Amino acid sequence: METPFSSSQTYIDEFDPLDYYKTYYHPEEGALTGEWLDFTLRNFHETFTLGGVKGDLLIDFGAGPAIYQLLSACEAFNNIITSDFLEQNLAQLQKWLRNDPDAFDWTRIVKYVCELEGNSDNESCKKKEEKLRRTVTKVLKCDALKKNPYDPVEMPQADCLISCLCLEAPCKDVESFTNALRNLKGLIKPGGHIVIQSALNCTYYYVGPKKFFPLAISKEELEMAFKEAGYEIVKIKVTPVLEKSTDISNQDSYYFVHARKPCS
Repeated sequence: METPFSSSQTYIDEFDPLDYYKTYYHPEEGALTGEWLDFTLRNFHETFTLGGVKGDLLIDFGAGPAIYQLLSACEAFNNIITSDFLEQNLAQLQKWLRNDPDAFDWTRIVKYVCELEGNSDNESCKKKEEKLRRTVTKVLKCDALKKNPYDPVEMPQADCLISCLCLEAPCKDVESFTNALRNLKGLIKPGGHIVIQSALNCTYYYVGPKKFFPLAISKEELEMAFKEAGYEIVKIKVTPVLEKSTDISNQDSYYFVHARKPCS
């Protein structure tokens, strides 16, 4: 029996960013506000502070309608380009950057990152949001399956590229996942960094009432893909999912990969 997989057109037609926010990141109801955010935000904090990953330009690839993945990065990079495949997600990113009154509320997550940095008062959180809004200089459409994922835009090479919960959506198998990593490599300076965080062995997830089927990738396949795409792996971390929510999604663990593009 063939494994189900949601096409790009399915995402265009059926992915609702408001349902996504309510399902996973809403302050009271969100399913990913515990383990996933703790794992992800701590990894980014450590990477961009103790890990010393910093520079002029960071590319955020496949952001969805979210900004949480950029809260530590804006302290380590002068400019951030964020991006997504879906126009409806790009619209939500622009709303937050403009500080529109109906933009998604990330306040609680901003406070969490500020606590990691040792400044959790309201003034520090407000300054963090303002700094991120200043640092994001472009919001672009991207497509992981294109050789130039930002075609027709010619992108400057970045010091670092990050991506969260993205590549398993457009890539139907490990071969296309590996090719997507190759495509992303062209966006990174020689010696530059790539940080990917996502879920392992996830065969489905819900966004509101809609069910989506991503690539269910294993740790072994993940490592192989990075090596075959020509990266030097710096660090891989995997944490098991303890808060099972199989009615919404069925991943068994989350992963963090920090790799580098070789200098030559």
